[in-house]
Amino acid sequence: MQTVVTAKLKLNTTPEQFKALRTTQLAYRDSLNYVSQYAFAHGKMSNAVRLQDATYEEIRLRFHLPSQMACSVPRQVGASYKTLWTKVKNNAVHRKEGKTKKRYKGLDKAPTFISPTLTYQYKKDYTLKKEQQVSILTLEGRVIVPYTGYNKHVALIQRGAEIGASKLWYDKPRKQFYLLVSLAIETADPTPETHKQVAGVDVGMRYLAVTATMQGDCTFHSGKQIVPKANHYARLRKRLQKKGTRSATRRLVAISGRERRLKQNTNHVVSKRIVQQHPQSLIGLEHLTDIRERTKRRKGKNAKQRKANRTFSKWSFAELHSMIAYKALLHRSMAIKVDANYTSQACPKCGHTCKENRPNKGLLFVCQNCQYTLHADLVGARNIAMRTLLIRQDWIGTGLLSVRPDVSDDEAKAARLKRYAGLRWSSDTTPSPRL
Repeated sequence: MQTVVTAKLKLNTTPEQFKALRTTQLAYRDSLNYVSQYAFAHGKMSNAVRLQDATYEEIRLRFHLPSQMACSVPRQVGASYKTLWTKVKNNAVHRKEGKTKKRYKGLDKAPTFISPTLTYQYKKDYTLKKEQQVSILTLEGRVIVPYTGYNKHVALIQRGAEIGASKLWYDKPRKQFYLLVSLAIETADPTPETHKQVAGVDVGMRYLAVTATMQGDCTFHSGKQIVPKANHYARLRKRLQKKGTRSATRRLVAISGRERRLKQNTNHVVSKRIVQQHPQSLIGLEHLTDIRERTKRRKGKNAKQRKANRTFSKWSFAELHSMIAYKALLHRSMAIKVDANYTSQACPKCGHTCKENRPNKGLLFVCQNCQYTLHADLVGARNIAMRTLLIRQDWIGTGLLSVRPDVSDDEAKAARLKRYAGLRWSSDTTPSPRL
């Protein structure tokens, strides 16, 4: 099977090459906004072929983009509109089911592309040459630029890894160009024999991740030092946006991305630690898709209720899950998704499930049936680990591995939850070596 990683290559440009790349980036962004306005004015089109037929000539004449770039622009705009249409349809379903009252407004006006990030197609818009050089297409023709990068990524390129599309990204504070190249790496197909251990990962705000194995081992990855910093940046950004003066805007530009980079770096560190601690393992993650729509929010407009609702969106757990998934494959492990229902409310010892097992929704889990007491996040991680072990046993018996639960079929989900209710925690429930 293939694993896709992104190589970040630093481009060492001359002043002339820098100017040519910057001009090309801005022209590409302007063309994206032109096609977006056209798509919105003609029924919010998402069909890339129709958009290309209607706008290709104008893109070439007005923005002077090369032919391949002029084809990439409608495809990118069409993909953006398809994503927005999907969100609109999902929101309509959730509103009909009573899960939310808020209407999604992403298509109320034409999407605006602010970032000048430019997409290049391999062997058409750019090629990688020997001696760590890359040939990149600009409005003025091709330029050959030397690059540097992470040693392992450079070695993969030189050994002939399958190279895909790339993005030309501009770091404005440092005035530096980077080429983000996608590399496809061949990894061995997963088998039960190569994934003998299982681990469960529970995510949260007090502890960003808690891992548990069937042998009783556990690890806590605290967010005590990181989350307050992220909250500080969020509050600072809110105050500056509310102030709205020129100096406040300049300050916003200066601190832009700090919160995002802080979270991204923390997710990288936590995911790396998890996969290194569990080599050749089947790592279970909670299926959290549409979690914001499925969870109840506090109603009202006072500060305490608004603060409580913001906690649902404070950390990028989807990014953490994706990092664990791709890094696991590089460490001969594999991440799968399991149902997240009642993982923090079900007792792993007796199976009793109720909200009262979490007194005041705190960090202590106390089973109301058998009085089993444990850290609440560790209980969630153990329940996930047991569900992962059940999936591994099904994999051994049927030869088919389900990497994501099917949540579209209510009957199938009910059957899975019934099987989960019969699971019981024991430190002796380790996978047998013969399996």
